[in-house]
Amino acid sequence: MLKKTLIVLTLPLVLLLVVAASLCRGALGSSPMTARRHLPRRASSAVATAPGTGTLQKMIVESGSVTIDLDLNGFNGSTSLVARPATLQFAIGANSFFPILVFNDLLRGPEPGSMTLIPAAVNAPGYNLPGTLGASLKQLVIEKLASDQGFDLAVRDGNTGFTFFNVEGHQYDYDANARALSITNGRLLVSKEFANALGRPSDAGAIVGKISVGAAMQPVEIDQLVNGQPQSAVMPGVGTVPGPDVIVGDLIGLEQSDSGSVGGRVGLALGTDACNKGVENAAWIALPSNNHPFIPQNLYRMGGGATNDDRFEQIGQSWGKHAFAAASSNTCGFGCNGVGGDHLGSGCSDAYGAGLNGSQFGIGSRAWVNPFTGNFPVNPDPNDHSGHSHDATSHRMLVDVNDLSTSLNPGATYFAEANYIVPDEGIWCQAHPTECNMYNNASYRQYSVIGINQPFSFQSVGATVREQPAIKAWTGATVSDPIQPAPGTDGIWFMGYKVTNPSAGIWHYEYALYNQNLDRAIQSFSVPLGPGVNVSNIEFHAPIQQPGWPHDGTLGDAGYSSTPWDVTQDASSITWSTETFAANQNANAIRFSTMYNFRFDADQPPNPTNATVGFFKTGSSMTVEIQAPQGGTPTPTPTATPTATATPTATVRPTPTPRPNPIPRERPTPHPRP
Repeated sequence: MLKKTLIVLTLPLVLLLVVAASLCRGALGSSPMTARRHLPRRASSAVATAPGTGTLQKMIVESGSVTIDLDLNGFNGSTSLVARPATLQFAIGANSFFPILVFNDLLRGPEPGSMTLIPAAVNAPGYNLPGTLGASLKQLVIEKLASDQGFDLAVRDGNTGFTFFNVEGHQYDYDANARALSITNGRLLVSKEFANALGRPSDAGAIVGKISVGAAMQPVEIDQLVNGQPQSAVMPGVGTVPGPDVIVGDLIGLEQSDSGSVGGRVGLALGTDACNKGVENAAWIALPSNNHPFIPQNLYRMGGGATNDDRFEQIGQSWGKHAFAAASSNTCGFGCNGVGGDHLGSGCSDAYGAGLNGSQFGIGSRAWVNPFTGNFPVNPDPNDHSGHSHDATSHRMLVDVNDLSTSLNPGATYFAEANYIVPDEGIWCQAHPTECNMYNNASYRQYSVIGINQPFSFQSVGATVREQPAIKAWTGATVSDPIQPAPGTDGIWFMGYKVTNPSAGIWHYEYALYNQNLDRAIQSFSVPLGPGVNVSNIEFHAPIQQPGWPHDGTLGDAGYSSTPWDVTQDASSITWSTETFAANQNANAIRFSTMYNFRFDADQPPNPTNATVGFFKTGSSMTVEIQAPQGGTPTPTPTATPTATATPTATVRPTPTPRPNPIPRERPTPHPRP
């Protein structure tokens, strides 16, 4: 799936727009289509000199409507003189980022962007829409293409990027008094990929209908030019939260990136669409900068027991995608301020498809990243892929084929999760300790699995649950509120538990510890046992660890250990633990964006009590409320306090006062991409 790229206004373009030569061009860009701009004559001489003086506005769609008229005969090669008309009517999604430039009330032209189409009515009596068009009706967009794409506009599936129609012959008109944009006389041409999908490749380019657009526009950026010198007056942030506040607004597709398994495992990737709730723009500066989000992805399975919800386990985890070049869409409906490129604007959204999030040269090791501050080093390169080659699973979510097989997991439910680690939120938090926004960066979505063996496919079930980790989906379980051992200096984790009574006199105790962005990690977990409690079927579960790779940031490039935790039981408690940090920096601790499970059966019913959790890198142990076969608080396994940490410590950076508005620039090239 392609990332929707929106090119922001640069200073050279501002100056170019006011030169006299630009006033004479009737066509937009270098596209061979015949679109024209109809401009009011009265203003045509007002900017005929250069450098110019006046007001340049960047505007986006506030609301509007679209009508698509189709002749269905055009899709089957019919020569019938009797048309088979179908009329599709849509509302335009509020605040759609389809930008136009207006100088002194004259339309200068559109920029790359898109309008979200919301179905309003379909009038096709007795007919079915061809191919997959009907299935995509609720996710269509009109996209303004870059000038080198051959066409100016296209009608696409906004989720998959599949192009149904290219548009030619259209005219743009702008009414400055009404702030209204109209696009008329557009001819719809069957795209090459739609023609191939219909099994009629020769129909590519066939005219099958027309399209018209009417939209109310609103300014998102205003530049005053005086004798050619811009004096910017960018519209204020439209978010509602102080500082930058990035959330996962939508999960847009789970897929097996490549066919084939390696060692009985497949590699999965998850598409993400991030939104900025904050009033400040969030830095999105591509590598080699370290001021951009890092995006790990996870997969969970709920199953077991009579109702298939006794257990909630993490079955896959990836390295993290390094973000680059923010778009300026409005997925979350916050009202994007139009900033993109090296910053995600206030209220804006930025989508990466599963294909891009699974692109192996853009995925870096988690070991380099401090999940609370978001800091990771610039040198050594945290995304160095030299010294090794990739197979179908490398760096992606590693999942055992048996954990996905529908025949081996009847009735199981699956949830995908993504987490954005945002350095700019950490920088803001250091300067504004009461405005730390790093605790709501995980979201999840349910998916169904299709297949008994790989390659697997996946279908979303319901909407994305925003600002909550996947453990919150555990049916019937008690899941804590976020637990923060060191407020203001480290992240959060969650305690989940569920007790069932599978047979008379037997109780099953199931515990899950999820670390969202706690840098210190978790090393031990102790559950108290009352006198005379008999325990059986003691188990531990953890997701598959990524293997060691050259330059992966682990000690000796060995990767993190997958050794199961040791179990120690005495008359008063049962304790699971991995090695301490002092003993092994690569020990199998519960690191950020990871969940481990602990379970046993007992012959006594549950009672409220406290478990004890010990930390890996630093910090004293703490207690947390659970249910267990009665008892008090056990003595924890001692946790060594190290003199150094495996995660590089962030250097305190000066905070701009005030933060300057970013200078828009061209979309940077991701580092590196195949």
